[in-house]
Amino acid sequence: MSGVHHTPSGTAYEVHGDSSTRPPVVLIHGLGLSRRLWDTHIAQYRTRHQVVAYDLFGHGESAPCSRLADLSLFAGQVVELLDTLRIERAAIVGFSIGGMINRRLALDAGERVSSLVIMSSPHDRGAEAQAAVEARAGRVRDEGTMATVGDALVRWFTPGSLADHPERAAAVTAWREQVDDESYAQAAWVLAHGVCELASAPSTPHPTFVLTGEHDTGSTPAMAHAIAAQTGAEAAHIVPRYQHLGLLEDPGAFTEPVIDFLTRMHP
Repeated sequence: MSGVHHTPSGTAYEVHGDSSTRPPVVLIHGLGLSRRLWDTHIAQYRTRHQVVAYDLFGHGESAPCSRLADLSLFAGQVVELLDTLRIERAAIVGFSIGGMINRRLALDAGERVSSLVIMSSPHDRGAEAQAAVEARAGRVRDEGTMATVGDALVRWFTPGSLADHPERAAAVTAWREQVDDESYAQAAWVLAHGVCELASAPSTPHPTFVLTGEHDTGSTPAMAHAIAAQTGAEAAHIVPRYQHLGLLEDPGAFTEPVIDFLTRMHP
């Protein structure tokens, strides 16, 4: 199935590769990004799995949020996508807020999940960091979707990376420009406050892999270790050197450990 398709509720998605006895891999991008985030990763995943990449509500080519957003709205979006594709269970790879969404999915509809990958995703932040995230969400609400993109680029890429590769900043900026303003403001609130419900959530039985960049200030190694402990995952994998969007700077550094995990879980 090539090209872009839409679910009945308006979720834009692409399917890469053929179905097999292994579960498909569903890729969930982060806040303000798009399914294009995964373009340099898909070829590696599809060597063993069918791959589904989609846009969150209000992002890319998907319809805006149909109601006030929360994690369960976005988890339900994944369920509808699986239903549309007649996929019973899938390995869910979530980046940033995507790693919050797949954790909510495991709680709301765990029978649809074969395994979880939680990549560069936040957890209980502490008061100071929580206040900073809430302030950014408030700024987006007051000033618009593009208000925080400049600061985000500094936090997300290693020093010097954007000077050497200006196309990365251009891509992230273009993805942000595609986002529906109201949906983005709501999703930013979910990113800020959704960690509270997840920090106290029970563990689920799904095989889980957690990873983040060594210098990711929003999804820190300490958070990754805490998520791993809470979910019963093996020790979190910390990718040296990178910040939040290390997966754009060095796709293999993030994809290869995930594929190793998926190979062990789904031989």
